[in-house]
Amino acid sequence: MKRSLRLIIVTLLLCIFLAQTLYAKKPNARKGKYLFRKHCRTCHVENGEAKELSPINKTQAEWTAIFKDGEFKQLKCSGAWAKLKEKDLVDTYAYMHNHAFDSPSPLKCK
Repeated sequence: MKRSLRLIIVTLLLCIFLAQTLYAKKPNARKGKYLFRKHCRTCHVENGEAKELSPINKTQAEWTAIFKDGEFKQLKCSGAWAKLKEKDLVDTYAYMHNHAFDSPSPLKCK
């Protein structure tokens, strides 16, 4: 009886741990939107310090290439990117990719 109870408890704890791990790695495009507005939008606006930029400026394939190949690390603002956690980069990518020019739900306004 005690052995089966222990087995059930260990199994439940393992399931909870795995569920949290899977949930934590899922990209959060809403957080990515917040991060983009907080860290990027201040310069990437019309008449800003950097070229105007929003998700619809590129296709999904272009956003994938930029983030996959680390092209963003070669930009003038690479110092700002270096301060972000890996999860924040994934979330920002999710926002840019999910609202790209050719996505099913492109950004409607800049």
